[in-house]
Amino acid sequence: FFFFFLFFSRSSAKLVAPLGCLVSRQKHTLPDLPYDYAALEPHINAEIMQLHHSKHHATYVNNLNVAEEKYKEALAKGDVTAQVSLQPALKFNGGGHINHTIFWTNLSPNGGGEPKGELMEAIKRDFGSFANFKEKLTAVSVGVQGSGWGWLGYNKEQGRLQIAACANQDPLQGTTGLIPLLGIDVWEHAYYLQYKNVRPDYLKAIWNVINWENVSSRYATCKK
Repeated sequence: FFFFFLFFSRSSAKLVAPLGCLVSRQKHTLPDLPYDYAALEPHINAEIMQLHHSKHHATYVNNLNVAEEKYKEALAKGDVTAQVSLQPALKFNGGGHINHTIFWTNLSPNGGGEPKGELMEAIKRDFGSFANFKEKLTAVSVGVQGSGWGWLGYNKEQGRLQIAACANQDPLQGTTGLIPLLGIDVWEHAYYLQYKNVRPDYLKAIWNVINWENVSSRYATCKK
């Protein structure tokens, strides 16, 4: 229980507002997309978005609720073995819910281009230029072995931006301590129907729909 509490408590409540509270036993729910399934075309087609959101993300939510209910029962029984055995399911499905909740807001039909203001200055400071940053995050995302995520995060202790990759559905903050600002999903279900096995083409296209206002807002929030 202590591990799981830390896992969720390290994630900003503001960034993952749809997540319920373990203490109150609220059911997690699938957040609505802030745009239509076809809104990101031609860069990400409607079929991908519908399957990704209504099937894959919904499965993480449902499985997380089931795992939490089993965990609640194990706690009540004092069954430490069952609590430990449930940790992988809690991490995987909880991470999938956290990651996708961020991902949907990181995208926008009015996205693309470059960030402005403080975020752009921080990118130039920490990566030399926006072009260098874009190249590095793309390379890290392409290089994920199997399924996972490429991330731009904020290192609060060092006061700087940092790029990282996470395997599977490992949540950035819960596993690295970095506060998530921008996540790029490189699971095959995020691009395969449109880009087949050519992940670099998907990663080239996704920059056209990055919601820099959302990323900038996250950056401003985590600096407070």
